Amino acid sequence: MTKDQAKIRIEKLKKEINKYRYAYAVLDQSLIPDAALDSLKKELFDLEAAFPDLVTPDSPTQRVAGTPLTEFKKVKHTERMTSFNDAFSEEDMREWFTRLENYLGRPLGGADGSGAAPAVARSGARGARASDSRTAAPLFYCELKIDGLAIELEYESGVFTRGSTRGDGLIGEDVTQNLRTIEAIPLHILPPDEVEKNLKKMGLRPEDYDMKPKLLIVRGEVFLTKKEFAKINEEQERTGGKAYANPRNVAAGSIRQLDPKITASRHLDSFQYDIVTDLGQVTHEEEHQLLAAMGFKTNPHNRPAKNMQEMFAYREQWGEPLRRDKVDYEYDGTVVLVNDNATFAAAGIIGKAPRAGIAYKFSPREATTVVEEIKVQVGRTGALTPVAVMRPVNVGGVTVTHASLHNADEIERLGLKIGDTVIIQRAGDVIPQIVKVLPELRTGRERAFKMPARCPVDDSPAVRDGAITRCSSKMCAAQHREALYHFVARAAFNIEGLGPKIIDKFLDEGLISDAADIFELQKGDIAALERFGEKSAENIVGEIADKKHVTLPRFLYALGILHVGEETAVTLAKNFEFPHGVAAHSTIPIKNILKVFTGLSLEDLQRAPDVGPKVGQSIYDWFREKRNADLLARLEKAGVTVEAMPARSAASARLAGKTFVITGSLESMDRETAKERIRAQGGDASESVSKKTSYLVAGAEPGSKYDKAQKLGVPVIDEEEFLRLLK
Repeated sequence: MTKDQAKIRIEKLKKEINKYRYAYAVLDQSLIPDAALDSLKKELFDLEAAFPDLVTPDSPTQRVAGTPLTEFKKVKHTERMTSFNDAFSEEDMREWFTRLENYLGRPLGGADGSGAAPAVARSGARGARASDSRTAAPLFYCELKIDGLAIELEYESGVFTRGSTRGDGLIGEDVTQNLRTIEAIPLHILPPDEVEKNLKKMGLRPEDYDMKPKLLIVRGEVFLTKKEFAKINEEQERTGGKAYANPRNVAAGSIRQLDPKITASRHLDSFQYDIVTDLGQVTHEEEHQLLAAMGFKTNPHNRPAKNMQEMFAYREQWGEPLRRDKVDYEYDGTVVLVNDNATFAAAGIIGKAPRAGIAYKFSPREATTVVEEIKVQVGRTGALTPVAVMRPVNVGGVTVTHASLHNADEIERLGLKIGDTVIIQRAGDVIPQIVKVLPELRTGRERAFKMPARCPVDDSPAVRDGAITRCSSKMCAAQHREALYHFVARAAFNIEGLGPKIIDKFLDEGLISDAADIFELQKGDIAALERFGEKSAENIVGEIADKKHVTLPRFLYALGILHVGEETAVTLAKNFEFPHGVAAHSTIPIKNILKVFTGLSLEDLQRAPDVGPKVGQSIYDWFREKRNADLLARLEKAGVTVEAMPARSAASARLAGKTFVITGSLESMDRETAKERIRAQGGDASESVSKKTSYLVAGAEPGSKYDKAQKLGVPVIDEEEFLRLLK
């Protein structure tokens, strides 16, 4: 076959394959058997392999891209991608509509059951077309709120060129390769003559629209069907893997795979629901019609609603459990938009959500469990919040063990006792909360709960501030926060991914009250929080589990004892004997660490190098406080283990008497690892340069320590020489 013949054949094959894809993915019709379609695809693949310069980006063979990415590039959206505020009742919806009319300063009609939105003139040639065609347009447009991942698609001269995630609304990630693998997303929009025919069938006038935009931007949702989700979990079970909790997390994780072949294997689906480009559309309903006419897959269940009564009826219809079960994808409510685009734009945005649109959620999912304990945590503002520790229960796709009880008044309102059976729900399918106590299931062993009279963190008096109980010490909350930041820091337990913002979130949601709680976090408790998914929760819990074993100097430093820095922690580890902890890499029971330090007098502590009266007193007092002893016991119960410093042998003492200071970044190891390597060979690692410093190790981009070392005449060595010394 000549190249010219191949070119003609390739174009015909592409056209036919795209026709069958459109029929199957969009119209739900199978025009030819799957095997026949596979045969056409194979022929196209072979021809393109023989004539690679004839391959185009919109070819069906380009759905599975080649090499995996190393990272995702950032994409700036031309217009902000918003999310929706939530409503859960008819009252919520009426209040939303009233706020909208008040903001616009005019009635929209339809709230009392009357007709459509009044016409509003638009600027622009196409936008200013006769409004009589849409004067009777329904007031609202209702969509099913798919439990998936929002995306943006860009088409240049009709060809799909880029796809991205929502990200923070302004900047997303380029996931073009992965989106190409989804059959429901066309790689090329339909030709203008076909779009024209489709519009006429819908009763629209093609001349009112731009059917050949140079740049077309549309938005939609990527999701995983229940059927595919079941298949994936069956495969996970067959291969010994963990079952995924819900389809949304799998869909989101699939789109963010660096290898598009993994995305392709998940068989994701997609609906498009919005057009950013001005094609002449006047209503949101028209946008759905235009999308379908151009070859995009839209949700056939979306409908306009003339007024609030029709909108309520739509939500009630699709909220029926039997109907939800029959639909092969998860949805957690409806999205209600003001249909007229000019009105929608005029309403603007509040926060990250449009004023003229709202998510009308279904009733929260519920389950029963038992409250096994109520603990009190201190938040960022010093508020004492009671938190229910519950028997693990699956609610809305995640297993949860904690729920905030907010304050003493809420516990009294619920009539809750420790040991009660309760109904728990995830409001909006996100944050777990207890909504009802089932007293008829009490056994008589339940216990009443009282808010503590003193702060559990610093023992200051607790004071009532309206419904909130607070620690009376203004410094308590900040110190508590800083202590937790310190505990997970690089020089301490080095729990990566557990930074200050996440610690703050866990404090606010009542998941942790002290350092020991960190090691008892469950994946489901984290995944249930807003902005956390199953994968991020799994990563955090996995990292915490990996860091349960820590060296003795790191452990002592992590405790946050006043005046005990890294070097003092090393000194303490070196100078005091711990039962069962003298052999290299042996484990010291935490109770033995407590036993050793409570057995030391002030004089004993001050015999250690660089431990003066002030430092000694601080160490002496810390180990004798009951709350600190309780923390150590809880850390041990949570599975934290401590490794003894190895006894020095002749081989391991080669750096004895040498003091090192490190500046800049090293390529072969991080700074904390370098310090541990120095100490393991008998040397000392310091943070400050002095005349006693043996060597300054200078990595990339050294700081002021480099200048000071040169001024004092301290030998400066590079990383290569440092590694030779270690060997």
